[in-house]
Amino acid sequence: MDAGRKALSHCLWSADAGMLGCVSQIPTDPPRPALSWKLLPAALLSASGVLLFGIGSEVAGYGLLVLALLLAVIIGHRFARHLALIAAGLVVISLVPLNADLSLGHMALMGGVLTLAVLVPTVASRRLWREEIIRFPVNTGRRWPAAARLYLLGVVAMGYLILPVYLISTGVYRNWPDASEPAVFWRLLLGVNAVGIWDELFFICTAFTLLRQHFPDWQANILQAVIFCSFLWEIGYQSWGPLLTFPFALLQGYTFKLTKSLSYVVSVHLIFDLVLFLALVHAHNREWLPVFLY
Repeated sequence: MDAGRKALSHCLWSADAGMLGCVSQIPTDPPRPALSWKLLPAALLSASGVLLFGIGSEVAGYGLLVLALLLAVIIGHRFARHLALIAAGLVVISLVPLNADLSLGHMALMGGVLTLAVLVPTVASRRLWREEIIRFPVNTGRRWPAAARLYLLGVVAMGYLILPVYLISTGVYRNWPDASEPAVFWRLLLGVNAVGIWDELFFICTAFTLLRQHFPDWQANILQAVIFCSFLWEIGYQSWGPLLTFPFALLQGYTFKLTKSLSYVVSVHLIFDLVLFLALVHAHNREWLPVFLY
């Protein structure tokens, strides 16, 4: 099966075969049912993210998280183990305020906590249960096809057209600090990019990958996108931000499914975040970078 998957990945990225040229030649995993009892605890787990990060209700969020894990144990130990790995990451994340405080102390604290949120489920999965499910495929050895490179240009265009309108019309740009001071400028740039990389490490390579073990890809993608979107809400994407961040989270999961490349989804995210950073700088100082339309 591993050899088949590698061959499939090669075909997906082959410039000659096209992105879907060899799918029918490779054996696939058995289909996972869209309706099963597993969906209930998984949905509760995603909903706990909404309570913890979107609404800020820790008591209700932790309670829903515990309920989800108890139900998962009844359904199956392997399933419960995978939900527990995601839940561990969520609990770790919830230990610090998720805001754009750019003081060195808060940046160090938040960076350490977010790192632990990825390390804890990864190390536990590999050391305790000897699983190799959570992976971070950086050097895949495959070239990005023309369609993938064009998509990166599309990301720039979408960010340019959408982000300034969203940030300025709603006023949510104030959730991020004014970067007119040089120190704040560079810290904001670092923070935006670091969080963007972390999003892909946890929500895509960890949560989405674990959920795919038990649900169809589209369903696992929705479940991770709910948590992803809730996290981004607390980060600052408020007002009608979920109409932007939820589709983005879905696209990132789908892109990872197609490419199997952390490098690519991180590139997409960082390109989008670069436009975000420039739009934030302009929103706080309208005479700077007067190139946006809104």
